[in-house]
Amino acid sequence: MLRLLYLLDRLFSGARYRVVRRFTRPGRVVLGALLMAVFLGIDTENTIAYQAFTVLLAVVFVAMCFSLRFRGRFAIERTLPRFGTVDQPIQYQVSVTNLARQPESGLVLLENLVDPRPPYREWRDVFMGKERQRSSFRFTLGRRRSPFKLARVKEAAIPGLPPGGDADVQVELTPLRRGVLRFTGATIARADPLGVFRSFARTAASQSTLILPRRYPLPAIALPGAMKYQEGGVALASNVGRSEEFVSLRDYRRGDPLRRIHWRSWAKTGKPIVKECEDEFFVRHALILDTFTDQWRSEVFEEAVSVAASFACTLLSQESLLDLLFVGAEAYCFTAGRGLAHVDQMLEILASVQACVDQPFRKLESAVLNHVGVVSGCICVFLVWDDERRELVRKLRLLDVPLLVLVIVFEEAVASLDSGPMQDAPDRFHVLRVGRIEEDLMKLS
Repeated sequence: MLRLLYLLDRLFSGARYRVVRRFTRPGRVVLGALLMAVFLGIDTENTIAYQAFTVLLAVVFVAMCFSLRFRGRFAIERTLPRFGTVDQPIQYQVSVTNLARQPESGLVLLENLVDPRPPYREWRDVFMGKERQRSSFRFTLGRRRSPFKLARVKEAAIPGLPPGGDADVQVELTPLRRGVLRFTGATIARADPLGVFRSFARTAASQSTLILPRRYPLPAIALPGAMKYQEGGVALASNVGRSEEFVSLRDYRRGDPLRRIHWRSWAKTGKPIVKECEDEFFVRHALILDTFTDQWRSEVFEEAVSVAASFACTLLSQESLLDLLFVGAEAYCFTAGRGLAHVDQMLEILASVQACVDQPFRKLESAVLNHVGVVSGCICVFLVWDDERRELVRKLRLLDVPLLVLVIVFEEAVASLDSGPMQDAPDRFHVLRVGRIEEDLMKLS
């Protein structure tokens, strides 16, 4: 039964996509009136709707016949930005060239994106899962939208093109999902003289851009932890592995590692010279992102990624290091700050993070516990507040690790939550409600 519903959903969404692109706005009104006339005109004795059906059908047929005359050939070239952000409109330029021998006018540019329709397993998880029953994916401005739609792209009118001529068109696109947004080509459309049906000329132009997660503004937050001794000092921020902040040169002493030898000075003096370095104290935070969910596409998870991105932008603007820890196919730890990596690189990673549906939570727990010895404090972003998450927080508190715990839930689940191991630190435990994340984040202190 579910398979049948999935096939019907694909069929309906595909048909709707084609109708919206093929028919102009007046054309869709005509098409709707035609369908209404079909149902109302069944009773030919008591209604004259069947007469309207005949007229409307003739209009649609004539409009389609005019589309057969369009034989345009075009080439396009986009100038895409490197990044976009979910729900933030971006504008870019498209150069359209007329390759035909006749002039063209009344054209419209329609972008072609990859097919967003998901495989059966992902569709089943979203539409039959608990989140679908609760919220049906509430998003911005209180409007419901498909969780699979990639972006909204406005149609762009193209100026008249002489034979071999070109024109620049400004296109506005609003990304709806983070990750790589892929373009497969573009469609140049021209409406028939009646303004009902559009004929198409397609051109291939594969391209992509990266869509970063939504970020929320954060108040001035007193983050947990203070400066902590870091073996390797500030130079840790520009090298992977053990390294030190350079202080001076000195003569070699027995036991000095060979990697500290300054070869140029040895060549000048004729005796071994080593670099003397010192370690330093500075702030280093761990941002722990919970990716464990049984939903391939979860609204709670998407909000968790957005919250993590918000903290990444805030912390990386300070003189500190930030370690992002999460589990995908394996446990990952990415470090940024103080020259090691920049905000854009951290956001690129978060743009590609996927939900983890086939790994145990203890894998993240193990990665965190092995890493906490070098951090000043941890910011934990959890999808649920169950026994496993509570136990991880309890262990971190036993290790005297300063914590800021954020749990993202739906509004109806807030009343049943208790702070558990964070009971004695209520100012370090916060519940963020889906749909009101920005409002709840502004309450942090």
